[in-house]
Amino acid sequence: MEVTLLMGIIITLIAMVVALDSSLEGFFIFRPIIVCPLIGLAVGDLETGLLAAGIVELAFAGITAVGGVVPPDAVMTSIMTVVLAKTTGQPVAAAFALAVPFGLLAQFIGNIKSTVLSFFNKTADRYAKECNLNGIMKLCIFGMTLTVVIYGVLTFLSVYVAQDALVELVNMMPEWLTHGFSVAGGLLPAIGFAMLLRVILKAKYVPYLLAGFLFATFIPIDNILPVAIMGLAFALLEYYRVNSTKGGETNEGI
Repeated sequence: MEVTLLMGIIITLIAMVVALDSSLEGFFIFRPIIVCPLIGLAVGDLETGLLAAGIVELAFAGITAVGGVVPPDAVMTSIMTVVLAKTTGQPVAAAFALAVPFGLLAQFIGNIKSTVLSFFNKTADRYAKECNLNGIMKLCIFGMTLTVVIYGVLTFLSVYVAQDALVELVNMMPEWLTHGFSVAGGLLPAIGFAMLLRVILKAKYVPYLLAGFLFATFIPIDNILPVAIMGLAFALLEYYRVNSTKGGETNEGI
């Protein structure tokens, strides 16, 4: 599939909107679980967008910026996962692995942007001492505008301008290499989820994890809904158990 000019513009606009939300962290529409389906709709393949959403969101679930450590950009990785899956015909997992370098590129450019904006710190401090709200507002708007423009330009160049070169590059890859990308793309969500569990998992919740894993892996099911219902049941059991321990159990019906 070829990304048309209209598709490229729509994807670029989506990237700019979610980049702004990423800067403000207002509605959290910059998460892969939202971005990937939006890009899937833009290229006319919602199913691919949903598949990519599950893979990319799991991979980035346990990754966050801590101090000076900045992870690959989730927005750019999400966009390029769907686009590469459509334009190259590769499986979503392989497209995800191919999209990670674009996330690294966006991360690098973001570091440069942050370095440039750091030169305005003294100006911001002076505006704060002077209670110059208009000056502070202008600096904030400048920073957000710069972020949006960077994402827009990078997205349009990657999605539309360079698409032929990317497709040719993927077609030149030997089968063992593309298979390796598929394997790597399949492992990344597991690594991301494992990183998340390392932070939030407690020993008393391990039985729930094992039961859910057993149910999802070895019992034949056609969709994820039974697993979600089982997770809800576990959550309710734990909720009422904690309330009972604290003396908050009641005999009232739901």
